[in-house]
Amino acid sequence: MGIPGNADNCAAASTQVRYRRRAVDGIVLFYREAGDPTKPTVLLLHGFPSSSHMFRDLIPKLAGRYHVIAPDYPGFGYSDQPTTTQFKYTFDSIADLVDKFLKAVSVERYSIYIQDYGAPVGMRLFVNHPERIQAIITQNGNAYTEGLGGFWADTMEPYWKDRNPITEKKVRGLLTLESTKYQYFAGVKDPEALSPDSYTFDQMSLDRPGNAEIQLALVYDYQNNVARYPQWHETLRKIKPPVLAVWGKNDPFFIPAGAEAFKRDVPEAEIHFVDTGHFALEEHAEPIAEHIVRFLSARVR
Repeated sequence: MGIPGNADNCAAASTQVRYRRRAVDGIVLFYREAGDPTKPTVLLLHGFPSSSHMFRDLIPKLAGRYHVIAPDYPGFGYSDQPTTTQFKYTFDSIADLVDKFLKAVSVERYSIYIQDYGAPVGMRLFVNHPERIQAIITQNGNAYTEGLGGFWADTMEPYWKDRNPITEKKVRGLLTLESTKYQYFAGVKDPEALSPDSYTFDQMSLDRPGNAEIQLALVYDYQNNVARYPQWHETLRKIKPPVLAVWGKNDPFFIPAGAEAFKRDVPEAEIHFVDTGHFALEEHAEPIAEHIVRFLSARVR
């Protein structure tokens, strides 16, 4: 005779989130992990200015069926924050560190969930090791010039073309609480659904001494992501991985055309829009999780 409630207890244990740390190249990375490691892995790659904290509602919804792992990049969340002289803050460096992290925790094949900064990190992993990537799930994780909203031409491109105190001043404006809250509230339908923990925690990370220099370095390096777009497209066309786009259609930074553009290189890509902004999980974690489970169930074994 089984123990009453034993099945429920096992299910609860499988969705329990663990908060862990792993040293990689001398940098201690914090990560969240849940689910059975023998099941297919979903790697959650966060955006700016967030961390694995943005996946707090999604992880338990996926962990019953999948092994879910979400690291914080260096300089974000609970991970170490080496200075810009101790670590080269580029997307190449971060992707390389995440790749080494995956090896350290024995993850060999996985699907990627990419959002904002997670896109250039995840697409580098895909280009470098396409055989490891089982599917790409993009939630406002851009890979096309069509997806760049007007903000990029107004604020980013001047900084890329001529990095000086005047162009830097606009970029520094992105590091304020006002800007962080704007990223969360722009385009949402129910502001009361947004936990203040989200933008408050992000801002606490941004406000740490030395973090502004880290963010300025990454913003400047972002131009190299745009330059890599043709390479990413070529690899998408060649490999044609399963692609699911679940996109906040009111995002002022990465606009809906960026989601639709995936179909140009992967015609069978599945595109869905949700009526919210940049951080779509804040309002729509449940339907996004449902899309992911249905999609992966059909395409990943």
